[in-house]
Amino acid sequence: MSTLAAAGGGQDMAGGAGGSGAVRTAEAADRAGGRRATARADRAGGPDVVGTSGAADRAGAAGRPRAARAGGVGAGDRAGGPGAAGRPGAADRAVGVGAAGRVGGSGARRVDAGRGGGGEGAVARTAVLWCPDWPVIAAEIVDGVAATGPVAVLHANRVVAASEAARGEGVRRGLRKREAQSRCPGLVVVDHDPARDARAFEPVVAAVEEMVAGVEVVRPGVCGFAARGPARYFGGEEPAAERIVEHVAQACGVESQVGVADGGFAAGLAAREGLIVPSGETIAFLAGRPVEALARPALTELLRRLGITNLGAFAGLARGDVLARFGFDAALAHRLASGGDERPLAVRQPPPDLEVSEDYGDDPLERVDVAAFAARMLAERLHERLAGYGLACTRLAIGAVTAHGQELHRVWRHDGLLTTAAIADRVRWQLDGWLSGTAGRGARSAPARPTAGLIRLRLVPEGVLPHAGLQPGLWGETGEEKERAHRSFNRIQGILGPESVVTAVLGGGRSPADQVRLVPWGDELSPARPAAPWPGRLPAPAPALVLPAPLPATVRDARGEPVGVSARLLVTAAPARLTIGNGPPAEIVGWTGPWPVDERWWAPTEARRRARFQVALADGSAFLLSLAGGQWSVEAIYD
Repeated sequence: MSTLAAAGGGQDMAGGAGGSGAVRTAEAADRAGGRRATARADRAGGPDVVGTSGAADRAGAAGRPRAARAGGVGAGDRAGGPGAAGRPGAADRAVGVGAAGRVGGSGARRVDAGRGGGGEGAVARTAVLWCPDWPVIAAEIVDGVAATGPVAVLHANRVVAASEAARGEGVRRGLRKREAQSRCPGLVVVDHDPARDARAFEPVVAAVEEMVAGVEVVRPGVCGFAARGPARYFGGEEPAAERIVEHVAQACGVESQVGVADGGFAAGLAAREGLIVPSGETIAFLAGRPVEALARPALTELLRRLGITNLGAFAGLARGDVLARFGFDAALAHRLASGGDERPLAVRQPPPDLEVSEDYGDDPLERVDVAAFAARMLAERLHERLAGYGLACTRLAIGAVTAHGQELHRVWRHDGLLTTAAIADRVRWQLDGWLSGTAGRGARSAPARPTAGLIRLRLVPEGVLPHAGLQPGLWGETGEEKERAHRSFNRIQGILGPESVVTAVLGGGRSPADQVRLVPWGDELSPARPAAPWPGRLPAPAPALVLPAPLPATVRDARGEPVGVSARLLVTAAPARLTIGNGPPAEIVGWTGPWPVDERWWAPTEARRRARFQVALADGSAFLLSLAGGQWSVEAIYD
């Protein structure tokens, strides 16, 4: 096992009396007066690991100051630099991985752990980056809780993570809230939030992906990646670990440690001590670790009752006997203890860059016809790029920048897959709206025309789907007519505008006019109002024709008096005759109602109170009538 020394201002840490640059083993360091300690046993989200204290009182240097370790929490006095939310800066510290430097160490030194036997087949060299106390750090990043003070993260009334200050007061993982507060009266309690931890860890993963390819997020605060590529690029595993820790500190202001070993399990344990285990020595590294490192409490308790206290003794058991006696999960744990791994790294693939853009700094776009040509070229490039990945666009973001720095942005949705022509049409429509200063027909708040021409256009496919192409029927007829109709509609929209072809979308509302929304063909078919229960909604059947504008009408009783509705919502008389506009009166042979509705009473300018009736005439026709403010009107017609 090797340890990277922190290069703290070029200061060499004396490894023991009379050291002259020789690298000593961990066992020799202990014999020279170093003390054993638990290596961050109470860190969040991982098993308790016992090992050497990589920062305190090494090899008899009992009175010396602790060296700054790369990413270690509580690493003594650090070089000041702006950190996250008041924490000491991580970017300005001397960067290293693991424990303090050994004799004469101003760089990385290897510590031979003794050669061990080979594992079960070839296990890939794996590196794991671990951010100590991540739930606490995430609470600091997201919620502003100072991680430098005593902080504990609780789940189910038990401590799952604690800051270094809280651990100094005796707070440990697994304690109940009351006991933790009794040990540390000033303890700040934060609820466990996995979503918060994941959101805060995403920038760290992105920073690691800038240095290495193929990163797997094990859990918030821990990520792994193959060590071979970075080691070959940076000239070794130790330089690669140093560079990655330094980059994360500079990019995110987050402390971290990197461990490298054969397999992800051993690398995770090595990361907690900042160690690099040489190839082939993983079994020897794991042999002295306690069985609690397996993070299986039930199995751990059973093994200790049987006298098996470390991973080496557990690995010495026959695999078949472990499977027969303890079951499948124990057999998997036995594989880990033997230097194997559960599975290969499931690295996440960074999303492809699908954005296309074009600059027009020398000749800004000020005319619609020139912009339309530019839109066509950009649409073809975007479609070719999407086709290269087997994707199709369903939601398109169009962005533009003017010569005066004004930024314009609009998102177009499409109920289907956008073709090259459809993308070009939408870009052209949007540019026409921007350059002419109109947002479409009937727009009440049209934006003003840009003060300068467009010098940059950008298309971003915000919604993509796998594109398998058009699947025709067995004889070729199915799908062709639909595709031909789509092309016709798109051509009409290209000539007359997007609102020339519309689709009716049924949604929620109390009246038929409120339930129907007309959207341009190809746009997302989303209703204007949710289809939730609407008190006062008209019962079935629905009318066949909803008039674009209500027609004035008059309703009278048998004596010729106007029919009204009282304040108690009672009809003053039975409706007998209906007159629509200037037409002749018609006899009412059946009616039902009223269905009162009092909408938006809290907004005086938008309030509407009315009563609705369904009436049937002697000629067989039926109408939906509305009475508001003493005036009757015809809203819809039934078949």
